[in-house]
Amino acid sequence: MNILIANDDGIFAQGIHELVKALHQRAGADIYVFAPDGQRSAMSHAITMRGQITVEEIAFAHAEKAYTVSGTPADCVVVGIQVLREQGISIDMVFAGINHGSNVGTDTVYSGTVGAATEGSIQGIPSVAVSVDSHHATHFEYACDLAVDTVLKTGGKWQHHVAYNINTPDLPKEEIKGVKYTIVGEREYDNDIQLISREGAKSIYKYGGEPLIYEGKPDNIDVIAIQNGYASISPIRYDLTAHRALADLEEWRIGK
Repeated sequence: MNILIANDDGIFAQGIHELVKALHQRAGADIYVFAPDGQRSAMSHAITMRGQITVEEIAFAHAEKAYTVSGTPADCVVVGIQVLREQGISIDMVFAGINHGSNVGTDTVYSGTVGAATEGSIQGIPSVAVSVDSHHATHFEYACDLAVDTVLKTGGKWQHHVAYNINTPDLPKEEIKGVKYTIVGEREYDNDIQLISREGAKSIYKYGGEPLIYEGKPDNIDVIAIQNGYASISPIRYDLTAHRALADLEEWRIGK
């Protein structure tokens, strides 16, 4: 099996190296890495429509081939598939990660990791995003276990318009309570836009804040599962249609 691996933390982040090693050694896959040449977090599904994209081959342990890409995480997938196709190599699955920091709830909208996996599904390839719930993650074992299990149990055979979003707590695997199959919930932050300085007419802000802790919500929601010490797996798709709202349009008859 040929697996393309991208991320948004950059090609030198620990998480992508852990994922490449696990999928090569334990799932027996041939790994092809296309990852940003630097940090690209929160790029969502952006692609480089202006300017050029530079691709450079480098050495990468446990990978058949690896390349740095000057563009976005989604670019890594699009360009990677094209570069490999030119070499006569077809990709069976796309993985994005392992991300340093969870991608649950509404954070999935902003996530470059999820954007890369979603791009894989748009390209018709079964795709998976994998993240650990800390920007300073040190425990990748359980995330690797779930990634390997996904390959071995599915063989990369599922509905192509669906990607799977895996998140794990940043805990030793023996301390994680198990896995929940979840829906995507809300992710809110306390004081997420912070004023840094103000000088005359100019103000400077930055994103920050801490995730809110929720009480009384079911743990079939991804945010709650992670909060409660479980790993979360959510099926996601690029169809953004609010299907139930089509009935409202028929009732309102806008433009008719």
